[in-house]
Amino acid sequence: MNAIPQDLFDLLARSSVRPLRLGGRQLLPIVQGGMGVGVSGHQLAGTVARWGGVGTLSSVDLRRHHPDLMARTTGLPQDDRAKLAINAANLEAIDREVRAARAISEGRGLLAINVMRAVADYAASVRQALASGIDAIVVGAGLPLDLPDLAREHPDTLLIPILSDARGVQLIVKKWERKQRLPDAIVIEHPRLAGGHLGAAKVADLNDPRFDFDRVIPECLAFFRAAGIEREIPLIAAGGIRSLADIQRLQDLGAAGVQLGTPFAVTTEGDAHPEFKRVLAEARDEDMAEFVSVAGLPARAVRTPWLASYLKAEPRLQAVAHAKSRCTKAFDCLAQCGLRDGLATWGQFCIDNQLAAALRGDVKKGLFFRGAGALPFGDQIRSVRELLERLLEGDAQPGQAAPAGV
Repeated sequence: MNAIPQDLFDLLARSSVRPLRLGGRQLLPIVQGGMGVGVSGHQLAGTVARWGGVGTLSSVDLRRHHPDLMARTTGLPQDDRAKLAINAANLEAIDREVRAARAISEGRGLLAINVMRAVADYAASVRQALASGIDAIVVGAGLPLDLPDLAREHPDTLLIPILSDARGVQLIVKKWERKQRLPDAIVIEHPRLAGGHLGAAKVADLNDPRFDFDRVIPECLAFFRAAGIEREIPLIAAGGIRSLADIQRLQDLGAAGVQLGTPFAVTTEGDAHPEFKRVLAEARDEDMAEFVSVAGLPARAVRTPWLASYLKAEPRLQAVAHAKSRCTKAFDCLAQCGLRDGLATWGQFCIDNQLAAALRGDVKKGLFFRGAGALPFGDQIRSVRELLERLLEGDAQPGQAAPAGV
């Protein structure tokens, strides 16, 4: 089934890049990455799908887009009642967001939801998204070894892990084969170029050559052949992709498609506050900071006043880190958290609070995740449609492309 509007399909045909084939659908080879908290909600994901791409919701704390759910979960006692109420509200929000995105998409493209393996309510979020009829489940921030089990009753829902090196790909494929399921696609995310939580063990590993696209993609394809895998598993490259030239180069390496986050976050349809978009659009690579997040993973974000202040105070905060009897913010968003669990070498702040502040455009308190590289329209805020056209048409004066060595 061709899920692309005819005019964009014609543009794709002229672009010399191949369509992405997933779940029996022919799509633009462009995936919008999932961005939380709330940055990729139903408006953005639904619009990307409507134009024939893969639109991706982020499952994390989606209640923040629903005033009634926020009212229901505000001012509760800081005990298990609050945790249960917040988790229930977020599951209801997932259902609402999937349905709203579906209405916007008008049946085109493909709708996915990103669920981080590291969140405490991971399994419940996956089950809710499946029950709500999502087309694909995308999982990163940990190895989703149990995803085939969770989706056993939904054989038609696409399962897509996010990994960063060939070793991780081999592990997932071998483990899933034992469960009689293969990934329907795999996102290969480069830790040095992506934004948010990064797929490396520590900050020093971000430049490890084992993550380079030139190495990972051929190694994965060679593994598929050696393993005798008959059904093609599409590889989707993610991190620092900004132009038609990037897409062409990655498809020449063997990728089926590409995933972009920040360029979609700053579109007019992006679900975050206009000030959030301004901060990301105006930031340059020299404005970025790499640090250890509360989940213990390296992260990349804009060095805002809040982040600069936090990083200055971090050694002192880590020196007095101690486990709390319960989450001081009323609910456990992460399975393990540096602040709650007293993990001294991890981040000592509430990531949900800081990402929620960014969502509402609060530069003084927000954590603004951003990927590397100049954006296709510089600091301009343009529509999803215009972004897709730019990526398919190219640019006489393109922005900074992903470095050729990755």
